[in-house]
Amino acid sequence: MGTEPIEKLEQDFLAYVKKIKAYEEALALIYWDLRTGAPKKGVGQRAEVIGILSGEVFDMQTSKEMAEFLEKLLPHQQQLSERTAGTLEECRKTYERSKKIPPNEYQAYTVLVSKAENVWEEAKEKADFSLFQPYLEQIVEFKKKFVRYWGYEGHPYNPLLDLYEPGMTVDVLDRVFKQVKDAIVPLVQKISMSEEKPDTAFLFHPFPKEKQKAFTLEILKQMGFDFEAGRLDETVHPFATGINQGDVRITTRYNENDWRVDVFGVMHEGGHALYEQHISKDLSGTPLAEGASMGIHESQSLFFENIIGRSFPFWKKNYPLLKQFASGQFDDVPLETFYRAVNEAKPSLIRIEADMLTYPLHIMVRYEIEKALLNDEIEVGELPEIWNAKYEDYLGIRPEHDGEGVLQDVHWAGGDFGYFPSYALGLMYAAQFKHAMLKSLPDFDKLVESGNLEPIRKWLSAHVHRFGKLKKPADILRDATGEALNPKYLIDYLTEKYTDVYRIKD
Repeated sequence: MGTEPIEKLEQDFLAYVKKIKAYEEALALIYWDLRTGAPKKGVGQRAEVIGILSGEVFDMQTSKEMAEFLEKLLPHQQQLSERTAGTLEECRKTYERSKKIPPNEYQAYTVLVSKAENVWEEAKEKADFSLFQPYLEQIVEFKKKFVRYWGYEGHPYNPLLDLYEPGMTVDVLDRVFKQVKDAIVPLVQKISMSEEKPDTAFLFHPFPKEKQKAFTLEILKQMGFDFEAGRLDETVHPFATGINQGDVRITTRYNENDWRVDVFGVMHEGGHALYEQHISKDLSGTPLAEGASMGIHESQSLFFENIIGRSFPFWKKNYPLLKQFASGQFDDVPLETFYRAVNEAKPSLIRIEADMLTYPLHIMVRYEIEKALLNDEIEVGELPEIWNAKYEDYLGIRPEHDGEGVLQDVHWAGGDFGYFPSYALGLMYAAQFKHAMLKSLPDFDKLVESGNLEPIRKWLSAHVHRFGKLKKPADILRDATGEALNPKYLIDYLTEKYTDVYRIKD
């Protein structure tokens, strides 16, 4: 095969992939509309359209045409541009994963999870795990079969991790999670015994929705969110969606009795959006124009929500602005008292309500359970008791019923095994990025205090955002920080922060 045929084949391949991306953009827009106020009577038809378009995407990703592109281009990968070679690799992984599963089994699995979510909702409402148990047992069995079809090295949980965090393994997670757990659990115990608890009562006074929105729009501007390439809307369950780099949409939920839901939620989703908005335009129209992994994506949202958004310099700058929009509840509250309040840490049963310190423990409970299920060490029927025991062991609290225990997350109903570790990895990545950033930006705190976040955003774009999926998560981290994943930075960050907030003395 000469140079000219390869160039033509490369162009045809990229055009084919661009067509797949066009379907995916349309799907993303439909999903956004569905979750931000589509009329209820249109939901049924909308779901059918989503099913048809999703089927088209799947068919194109596993078609004869795709097989021919892979067969002809893979032997010549070294001759292709970096963009094409990366796109080819992503398409190969998707093709091989999908083709290894018999179509009738995949269809049965798809039907199962579509039913399971409705059953999970009922089971959660009634706090009755037995309703959901038979569905979860089938989902777990499907996952075990899929893993066998794919093949794996080491632990059977590794292929599921790789879906969300390419290259991550159980061996690495076991090591870093143990280090974090061994540091956090004693710190949580010290905090529970501390007599210097922050006063938080003033946080829960009424704060009008429109005033919250006005404040968060100012914060988004400060973060560098490009309103000509994105928008902010309201929804029940906040999310960010990157339709393309020029159209990245974020949503929020307003709670007039707890303004933090909106403010920190917007900073979180805004961090996701900044990532998507600054992926290199050269990657447009390919599967590389996405975040490198769920963990790297979470690192960006958690960086802005927590590393910046819950820092003292940030509130030294923005507390006066918050007071302008609030209804007077902060007028007599000193800055330090306010800062300690928004950094309150205490064991809780619900993951999504957890503070930054205890959050990793919630993730470890789920990780250990998923890993044991996949390795046939435990059975689904044992989950409620195992869950409750782990919460008591790690957090010192025990759920009173399954609704606030093993049934609280929708992830397992959707078959999303391997997803949870990304949340804790995101925190570790964020802390490690911050440590590396200080070498280039030693005046980090002063920049935050002045409201000039642009140098920080530019550092993240240069080292993380622009690469999209062109680089693996481990390579992004190593190239940006000079080392592999190191939980020490998160441990040091949390220890220093919460020792200060709770005035803990050795």
